[in-house]
Amino acid sequence: MNPNAIREFVASFQKSRILLSGFELDIFTTIEESGSTSIQIANALNLNDHACERLLNGLVSLGFLKKQDQLYFNTEESFTFLSRKGSNYLGGLMHSNHLWNTWSHLTEVVRTGKSAHPAEINDRGDDWLFSFISAMHNRAIKQAPEQLRNIDLSGIRRILDIGGGSGAYSMAFLSLNPEMDAMVFDLPNVVPITRQFIEKEGFSDKIKLCTGDYTIDELPCGFDLLFLSAIIHSNSLEVNKDLIRKCYKALNGNGKIIIQDWIMNNDRTQPTAGAIFAINMLVGTEAGDCFTEQEVTEMLKDAGFVNISRIEFESGLSQVIAQKI
Repeated sequence: MNPNAIREFVASFQKSRILLSGFELDIFTTIEESGSTSIQIANALNLNDHACERLLNGLVSLGFLKKQDQLYFNTEESFTFLSRKGSNYLGGLMHSNHLWNTWSHLTEVVRTGKSAHPAEINDRGDDWLFSFISAMHNRAIKQAPEQLRNIDLSGIRRILDIGGGSGAYSMAFLSLNPEMDAMVFDLPNVVPITRQFIEKEGFSDKIKLCTGDYTIDELPCGFDLLFLSAIIHSNSLEVNKDLIRKCYKALNGNGKIIIQDWIMNNDRTQPTAGAIFAINMLVGTEAGDCFTEQEVTEMLKDAGFVNISRIEFESGLSQVIAQKI
């Protein structure tokens, strides 16, 4: 990599910050269909006139807005995805804005080993939590069809979606086989958000909700499949070992567990997205990490699981599948 490429790489955060600030300030929603001047936008959002105009021009230059005769307009894409009036508003992008705050402390986190965001999920506030669940939902509904299509669901009648968030994967499972039933197990502050998503998608009669904390509570029992997507990376190795033991108890005989996450090589350097996400866990959680295939396999074997296999996706994510005897 030459010096110019390094400089460009280092400066890439500036483009991201311009878009995130525009999104955070709700500029895309504020712009009228007939166009708005920078003064109108600044007044509507209580912003400094000169600073607002400079940000708007930056958004135009990056292709997120259009400008004509001193009027600013949304592009078709910015209206669809970045305006609250749009049909596919990406509300979960606010979670990226929250990540900005924790990642900005990475240097100090590496010095001290202490998370920049020590509060537990249930203590981070409703705005943070809804943005987080929305971000996970937007990602999951796009990925789920590909990730679930090769799973053998024969003999599966009841699914427990642990830490299921919006219920996106439960909905995807039921779309594959409407004869199944699913239950989402999640924290007290999350379950009301889950209910909003499943009601909106028309799955209220098929997906049950269970409130609990898997670090403290036992899991409900009698399931044929336990699904854990993006769960183990939030926990320490010891918490995960205990969780996997609870999963074994919750399964019926011959039941399956599927762990979907970033599964690292023994050097913890690949996949690259997993190595980056491990740093996200460093700055954002007390003890979260991305674990190796060996670590995950040992956890499963210690709990009593057999027939352990792994499926890797082009994204770098993996599924580790095991069976209860």
